Amino acid sequence: MELHNLKPAVGSNKKNKRVGRGTGSGYGGTSTRGHKGAKSRSGYSHKIGFEGGQMPLQRRLPKFGFKNINRVEYKAVNLDVLEALAAAKELAKITVADLRAAGLVPKKCLVKILGNGAVTRAIEVEANAFSAKAEEAIKAAGGSTVIKK
Repeated sequence: MELHNLKPAVGSNKKNKRVGRGTGSGYGGTSTRGHKGAKSRSGYSHKIGFEGGQMPLQRRLPKFGFKNINRVEYKAVNLDVLEALAAAKELAKITVADLRAAGLVPKKCLVKILGNGAVTRAIEVEANAFSAKAEEAIKAAGGSTVIKK
């Protein structure tokens, strides 16, 4: 075997389809593009959502709803989670930083304490907001609530 004997494997190389080179080639005339229309012409690129001139879906459907730009999003933490955290870490005061350190709340999220579950120990809880039921349950157990601004 020498360099001048080397050939690619059989079937690994295909010939390019030469279109638009006369009727004798078999691909002359319309050059495999069909007859007329935008898709047969050079430079064609469709717009996103274009349906051939039919009224597109995003214009057939009605507009609805709105996004309130003043909405305040809170990450919810329930009382049973606070109870478990206080028991595990032996904490008398739970702050937002403690919740972040425990992986319960992501960074830059406001925290709201909700009333699902029960609190048995007196703990001081610091958060951005409390539900009425949660605040009531914490105070009933002898704890206190601090709203962090």
